[in-house]
Amino acid sequence: MMNDGSLPDWADIVVVGGGNAAFCAALAARESGASVLMLERAPQAEAGGNSRFTAGAIRCVYDGVADLQRLMPELTEAEIAKTDFGTYRQEQYFDDMGTVTEYRCDPDLVEILVIRSRETLLWMRSKGVRFQPMWGQQAFEVDGRFTFWGGLAIETMGGGPGLVDALSAAALKAGIDISYGARAVSLIADESGVQGLRVKRAGRGHNVRAGAVVLACGGFEANHEWRARYLGPGWDLAKVRGTRFNTGDGIRMALDIGAAPYGHWSGCHAVGWDRNAPEFGDLAVGDGFQKHSYPFAIMINADGERFVDEGADFRNYTYAKYGAVILRQPGQFAWQIFDAKVSHLLRDEYRIRQVTKVAADTLEELVQNLAGVKADRALETIKAFNAAVRLDIPFDPNIKDGRGTEGLAPAKSNWANTIDQPPFEAFAVTCGVTFTFGGLRIDTTGQVLDTDLEPMTGLYGAGELVGGLFYSNYPGGAGLMSGSVFGRLSGTSAAAHAISVPGAMMEKLIDLP
Repeated sequence: MMNDGSLPDWADIVVVGGGNAAFCAALAARESGASVLMLERAPQAEAGGNSRFTAGAIRCVYDGVADLQRLMPELTEAEIAKTDFGTYRQEQYFDDMGTVTEYRCDPDLVEILVIRSRETLLWMRSKGVRFQPMWGQQAFEVDGRFTFWGGLAIETMGGGPGLVDALSAAALKAGIDISYGARAVSLIADESGVQGLRVKRAGRGHNVRAGAVVLACGGFEANHEWRARYLGPGWDLAKVRGTRFNTGDGIRMALDIGAAPYGHWSGCHAVGWDRNAPEFGDLAVGDGFQKHSYPFAIMINADGERFVDEGADFRNYTYAKYGAVILRQPGQFAWQIFDAKVSHLLRDEYRIRQVTKVAADTLEELVQNLAGVKADRALETIKAFNAAVRLDIPFDPNIKDGRGTEGLAPAKSNWANTIDQPPFEAFAVTCGVTFTFGGLRIDTTGQVLDTDLEPMTGLYGAGELVGGLFYSNYPGGAGLMSGSVFGRLSGTSAAAHAISVPGAMMEKLIDLP
């Protein structure tokens, strides 16, 4: 039953958060027989956390088309016949997690993420979540055939909003209470463990006792002060891609009672984001402010210089770190420049109404229109790039084609095309923070550990506030997958603990002040 009234005094499980990880935790706990209360800080119109803002890409192990058909039985034979889905085996997932994090990721957590990815999506499907191939973002049509690349073939139907709607419907059906506009302020704990929370709702405080608490309320990306404190100078100037409510409350509450911080506290998922996007995410636009077709462009900063290898790897493996590179540029912005040869490859986000764009029929005119850029130097940079492109190597957007540059610094390793066919288009981007990588330390049951690395009785964690998975970078789609896997794990573990608490102890907890 949806709860928009007064808060109860007791629930077997209290889940803090209202996004993908929180719902997976709540559904798993309810499935185990526990009563569940979800506390969503946002009002219902803005509920869903960062999950509402995602495109819905989710990175899952699959050994072939048969696995994908189990997840997406709606796939037709015609679609299968014209598509090379490839495979994404466990060893590839392990390799990707190791490579992008420079092998700093926690091996025990990564093993759970990878091994349980497929079964978790099947479980989510059983709850009503639907999936589909990422036709528009992860496969290009070449000679009448689609080829998926980068180990990412699946997205949630309806993107982030569709995911949250499906999970909300599943929670309603399961009898899970959800209280919107309810901000968890502090954990109630003593030497025997966590026993509930102090909650603020409609300006009034209320204690909710619980057999266990699952924290699944995001990182600290929407907290300007924490970004500057932990990510470093200048990060308070970055845009926030998602919800304004992820200010680190769950992390703070746990640290206050002795939880262990873990992971890359000075790192985050940060992408190229429209320069004139609002301070926080806009639900009407969703992820449309992102600009992820840069592998087919060159990026130029305020000095008129290129500053990064736009084609170093598939977008999946570079986009989450290039936002930080853009933030380090003069003025914290850059321009992505395309010509007509690749305009058909641009993602839909380049065609939204709220876009910062200039276009011209000559390069001389284009560089004059790049606001904040040294035009003469930008023109020199484009001409030098054009002269360095390896025209003897065929261009192929579906593979790392090796079509790069020679004698240029920084080099472009793949997908280099001369910028010489009008009309020319340029898009202004800045840094957009998705989520922070530092958080709480959990064990392989989802239980939060204290600073002595001992389990904290009654406290579990899932989602973006779990540290140890991502360092410096991130493989696309792994965030939603980790939220789902560890949400389900923590909810199941929390329920097993809560249900083991004797009824007399529950009565005692309720009577405590």
